[in-house]
Amino acid sequence: MKTNTIVIAMVGAAVLTTSCASKKELENCQLENKQLTTDYQQSKEQLAASQARVTSLEEQLNDQKRAYAKLQNSLDKSLTNASQNNVSIEKLVDQINESNQYIRHLVEVKSKSDSLNMVLTNNLTRSLSKEELKEVDVQVLKGVVYISLADNMLYKSGSYEINDRAQETLSKIAKIITDYKDYDVLIEGNTDNVPISRENIRNNWDLSCLRASSVVQELQNRYGVDPKRLTAGGRGEYNPLAPNSTEVGKQRNRRTQIIITPKLDQFMDLIDKAPEE
Repeated sequence: MKTNTIVIAMVGAAVLTTSCASKKELENCQLENKQLTTDYQQSKEQLAASQARVTSLEEQLNDQKRAYAKLQNSLDKSLTNASQNNVSIEKLVDQINESNQYIRHLVEVKSKSDSLNMVLTNNLTRSLSKEELKEVDVQVLKGVVYISLADNMLYKSGSYEINDRAQETLSKIAKIITDYKDYDVLIEGNTDNVPISRENIRNNWDLSCLRASSVVQELQNRYGVDPKRLTAGGRGEYNPLAPNSTEVGKQRNRRTQIIITPKLDQFMDLIDKAPEE
């Protein structure tokens, strides 16, 4: 009888030990699965951002191709006109040289503008923490700096009120804007396509405009940015970065963009007058 009791006790202990070990392994597997899910989500978002950058670069390349084709067409017309009107070769060469000089001047101006924008972008990204960079995307496209901020970082859910978590990031962006006084700033609100109807918010047009206005007033009132440089606008759900068919796509589309661009009149002063035709 005593022997049987000992055997039963040993079997029970073994079952208990096995049960504890299985439970611990299950918990470890759950933690590992959670981490893998998080890593996978971040990888998807990074891939989407990379694809957007590739699309932007392709657009810039196409713009350059069109500009080259336009210049070639202009040159062909000049050669045809020269032939028809018996224009001297010397005069035609002078016209071509003048055009080439103007083109080089435009390239120099664009290079200067791009350099300023890259310095601005580098200064901003260096000032942001690793955590902030996960929710703030900074790009330079066609001479314009785009700073895209996730809505859950800026606002309370379904609202246009700025939350406390956004203040540190906005203060860094405001410093960059203040340092570069020759740039205008457009704040642009964007939403997903989920309808919203709340008190004083009729639809996504209202929400996107109100959110942009909140950021403008925060930059002006809290951080002293000159309001003459600021413009607030909303695009509702009609400027998506990704399809609204998935939660990840909706999350990317719910954003506020701070668009920093050189003032047009100063940019034209750099270019000066074009050669007369």
